[in-house]
Amino acid sequence: MEAVSGRGWRFSREHPQRNPDDPKEELMSLLYKDFRDRLFAQVLRLTNNDRQWTEDVVQETFIRAWQHSDDLNREPGMLRGWLLTVARRIVIDGWRNRSARPREVELESPDTAETSDETDRTLAAMVVADALRHLDHKHQSVVFETYFAGRTVREAAIILGLPEGTVKSRLYNAMRTLRRALGELGSR
Repeated sequence: MEAVSGRGWRFSREHPQRNPDDPKEELMSLLYKDFRDRLFAQVLRLTNNDRQWTEDVVQETFIRAWQHSDDLNREPGMLRGWLLTVARRIVIDGWRNRSARPREVELESPDTAETSDETDRTLAAMVVADALRHLDHKHQSVVFETYFAGRTVREAAIILGLPEGTVKSRLYNAMRTLRRALGELGSR
């Protein structure tokens, strides 16, 4: 059997042999064999059927039993009571910790992560409305029909009773005036 040492510890490459004469190992083997299933069932009820949390609590309970094995009364009724009391206290501490900080919840979809804020949209509409005031009525009507009503140049020309070329030139001039007006509003 080859041993490897590191930081003052000696590790065997083979699995360590159990020492049947060690009272701690004997106690832990007895506790696990006799009480694990009952302890698990009891803790599962205390954790509202959270299996992962239950496994953690049972493991922590057995670790504490191993740490206090020299002080434990070896009578089965006393051992069972001690294990259940320790497990119950661990669960109570867990409930306290969970209630002390906000509960984490998963978002159902990324859409719910952000709420839409209409402030920017409203502000932009106000700025555009102010810029539209710089246009005369004939240019305003072309912009309204094409951008706000969503019509094509041909449809706007029919509705306004103008040739398509006139609608295009008015639209071009209106957009140039709006860009200039928005630039001035932005620099204020």
